[in-house]
Amino acid sequence: MQVSVETTSGLERRLTIIIPADKIDGEISKRLKDLSRRVRLDGFRPGKVPMKVVKRRYGLGARQEVLGEQIQQAFVEAVTQEKLNPAGAPRVEPKSDEEGKDFEFVAIFEVYPEIEVGDFKGVEVDRPVAEVSEADISEMIETLRTQSKTFETVERAAELGDQIVFDYLGRFASGEKEGEEFAGGKAEDSTLELGSGQMIPGFEDGLVGVSANEEKTLALTFPEDYHSEELKGQAVEFACKVHKVETAVLPELNDAFFERFGVTEGGEDAFRAEVRKNMERELRQAIKSKVKSQVMDGLLTTHEIEVPSPLVAQEVDRMREQAVQRFGGAQGGFDPKQLPAELFEKDAKKRVALGLLIGEIVKQREIKVDDDLVRSKIEEMASAYQEPQQVVDWYYSNEEQLSEVKYVVLEEQVVDTVLKAAKVSDSACSYQDAIRPAAPAETEGAETEEAETSEEVQA
Repeated sequence: MQVSVETTSGLERRLTIIIPADKIDGEISKRLKDLSRRVRLDGFRPGKVPMKVVKRRYGLGARQEVLGEQIQQAFVEAVTQEKLNPAGAPRVEPKSDEEGKDFEFVAIFEVYPEIEVGDFKGVEVDRPVAEVSEADISEMIETLRTQSKTFETVERAAELGDQIVFDYLGRFASGEKEGEEFAGGKAEDSTLELGSGQMIPGFEDGLVGVSANEEKTLALTFPEDYHSEELKGQAVEFACKVHKVETAVLPELNDAFFERFGVTEGGEDAFRAEVRKNMERELRQAIKSKVKSQVMDGLLTTHEIEVPSPLVAQEVDRMREQAVQRFGGAQGGFDPKQLPAELFEKDAKKRVALGLLIGEIVKQREIKVDDDLVRSKIEEMASAYQEPQQVVDWYYSNEEQLSEVKYVVLEEQVVDTVLKAAKVSDSACSYQDAIRPAAPAETEGAETEEAETSEEVQA
């Protein structure tokens, strides 16, 4: 077998491979002989079909089968011989295919890039430093009370923060459709919390001051960036009829309220301690996430990595699947391939680049996943549940989930390795600033764990 390799551009390689004719013909003859012993044709006894008949009928198919097998085998031998690391399946182009002559084909593919890992000194990280104060705990408890509020009917005019029960009917107020109802603009016995921002600008403010059994017409304009082409920028009128006005009632801080969050003993002191524990866990995760995001961005900034297009295409497909699942499209039979690849390519390239870079750091620095850190990670995640040990046992009995945790821990070990050499500055900030999600520019392209939301952390 003759092999020549050519670098066409960047990561693309062009292998020209020649397989000797005798090897191809020998394999074809062997296959046809075996076939002649088994084939059954009218007019011939089993095993007595002449070879020329077998060849005439099955020769082309046998050749195609043999060539397919030989191409695959020759490609593997060639990339091994040339010490190439393909990043995807090759595109095969036959150059000559004549019986009795050497078979020549070209395999075009991309290889994994060679990555030179730097010393990480160019990575800069601004690490938030914050604590959970008593005031933060009190504010969080008020948030929990607000999330658990109920509504009671009152005999007064509606105020911001109240909830109304009402009917409404929307019509176009100008143009060719003036006076016509529009889709989605009608409801009966609908509930609306005034000031919640659920409706278009001016709607909720316009209903402040209404009372039960009162009717009011709102003259409004849909925003220019509204999602409906029919309604964006349109002047409309909503005829509203209010049935009830309800005021918000917050639950008392008592044992019944504390039990909703798993605190059955110790009263308010125990409840505050539980809230503190969960807020501190959320704070640790948020800080770790922001630091990790900056490290990943720093690695991408300080390392130029050319990414193989097959890996990017695979990542785009994964992101398509995730997008469809996130919005429930999979249940309706929506094909992820219908989503344009351009929507995901930029982030897919960054994900692939980070994956390659992290893998090379792990290899060159000989980082091994720390089993003790894996257990600590699982125990920390399990602590948010009422039966932590059941969660721990579930992870260790589920190999796929356990592997995901191990990879997260391995990434964190990479982050720790980078931080030892990176330029790190600590910035004191409040709890709220620390847990606030970073701006898109700070997180773009980095695979980060999402900090749990307040509701999840305190539940």
